[in-house]
Amino acid sequence: MGGLDVLINNAGVSGPTAPVEQLDPDEWDKVMQINLNGTFNVTRLAVPALKRSSHPSIINMSSVAGRLGYPDRSPYSTSKWGLIGFTKSLSRELGGYGIRVNAILPGAVEGERFENVLKGRANLSGNSVEEERSKALSVQSLQRLVDPKDIAELAAFLASDAGKSISGQLLPIDNDMQQTM
Repeated sequence: MGGLDVLINNAGVSGPTAPVEQLDPDEWDKVMQINLNGTFNVTRLAVPALKRSSHPSIINMSSVAGRLGYPDRSPYSTSKWGLIGFTKSLSRELGGYGIRVNAILPGAVEGERFENVLKGRANLSGNSVEEERSKALSVQSLQRLVDPKDIAELAAFLASDAGKSISGQLLPIDNDMQQTM
């Protein structure tokens, strides 16, 4: 086998949708274990190989939730805030080895995970899933969900030579959600 050039930390769970006083501590711990500790453990094991690479890159999948916070989503938001801090720290720590470290911050992404979040919000609010979808889209100037392919293309760019001067950055791909919230 060859070496390792790119690490993309993309494993994660959305966790529960509930007010903080109703959260099960075990569910909180599960989100932190997967989203934050999992990224740490994979990264620490990959860094020795990345130090031997001629064009190494680490890409962490965080979320706009790590910048904005979401009501009733504190475990998820907290874990994504943690990934932002981890990304910033690693970019400074590993830059001397030529290892670029960035984070992609998706907004609401098309797919089953977002549908489950909408169902959780609808259950809490008493609204329909469609009403919750409309509310979610209303805070984005482009009024649509993020296509997962767009995230993959951004990751490919960051991992390529075209992204060789980009490190320590938090790159939102959120249909302008952060600007409108």
